Amino acid sequence: MSNDVSPPEDVAADDVLRQAMAVSLRGCDELLPVADWWRKLARAQATGKPLRIKLGLDPTAPDIHIGHTVVLNKLRQLQDLGHTVIFLIGDFTSMIGDPSGRNATRPPLTREQIEANARTYYAQASLVLDPARTEIRYNSEWSDALGARGMIQLASRYTLARMLERDDFSKRLRGGLPISVHELLYPLMQGYDSVALRSDLELGGTDQKFNLLVGRVLQAEYGQEPQCILTMPLLEGLDGVEKMSKSKGNYVGITEAPATMFAKLLSISDDLMWRYYTLLSFRSEAEIGRLRQEVEQGRNPKDAKVLLAREITARFHGAPAADAAQADFELRARGGIPDDIPELTLTGAPLAIGALLKQAGLAPSSSEALRLVEQGGVRIDGATVADKALKVASGSYVVQVGKRKFARVTLAP
Repeated sequence: MSNDVSPPEDVAADDVLRQAMAVSLRGCDELLPVADWWRKLARAQATGKPLRIKLGLDPTAPDIHIGHTVVLNKLRQLQDLGHTVIFLIGDFTSMIGDPSGRNATRPPLTREQIEANARTYYAQASLVLDPARTEIRYNSEWSDALGARGMIQLASRYTLARMLERDDFSKRLRGGLPISVHELLYPLMQGYDSVALRSDLELGGTDQKFNLLVGRVLQAEYGQEPQCILTMPLLEGLDGVEKMSKSKGNYVGITEAPATMFAKLLSISDDLMWRYYTLLSFRSEAEIGRLRQEVEQGRNPKDAKVLLAREITARFHGAPAADAAQADFELRARGGIPDDIPELTLTGAPLAIGALLKQAGLAPSSSEALRLVEQGGVRIDGATVADKALKVASGSYVVQVGKRKFARVTLAP
């Protein structure tokens, strides 16, 4: 982050305003223009009117990985400052296909694919954002209504020369690779989203900078105050080299099983861990700094990595599931289960999972047992129980609840 972050002369910055700017800048790659953002924050503080902060995501795949949550985390931090967060699902722009970072035309998705993916997007994003304070929009609301006439009028507000300055377009042009005309529409449509939503700030990855800047130009063309833009780094995957991507197999999916998520996060390098802390953790920078200092002074870096893995696993699966995932990892590391676990025999198989846990003394009640199942805190023979309606058949099982409760249960008819 190389911007001059001092407040402009016309902004009298108090501690609250400086803290808001510090939150904005944490982990970001660029904030442009910094002086304009100071003014917007100061105006919001003076008037009590929250700023409108926009993030658009195209539902090009059914699931979100933690790389996507880097920008979602920033959105949540700004949301916690009291501003209005707009989570924009690009159901219209998905049909064009974002050319950002592409050296070939992206195949457009069908309407059915887009709708299927969009159904899961917000549910997953809600694991980071506060749903009660999030405005959900779909850009088909205004893009479909443009029609051919409106599209031509929109295209008249931006030049082809400026569009071809875009890095991926210029590289393809120099390399003799095709650029489809519909791809030139993508930055215009994303920019028009900012006009339709009257956004004060738009967030995106570093690969989105050109698109975000188009939004500023179009807002000025339509007589609006231009938005500021904030870009976040693209998170490296588990290999520490390539951008996190499902296609590269170096990702952590936010819907993956807690034990899988925990183990994957523990697999990252010690150096990469600190980047993950900065971009993924909700711990304060001061707390992360103290932890890093302790590691530099001799504390085992695995301790810090466990704290990170627990925090992220708990965010998406709940604390009991994170406890169970840690216990599972430690158990596997020791090569087995505790030697002194109680053994008992129960009758009535097939037995409902809630009744089994209660009768085995692993839960105080059937309802509490079902809550533990719902949170991912129950395992049978190492496998997480996900079905609250499960009936366990006759046999002998190692049942685990949370991090430390075990029982070897034999079920008879």
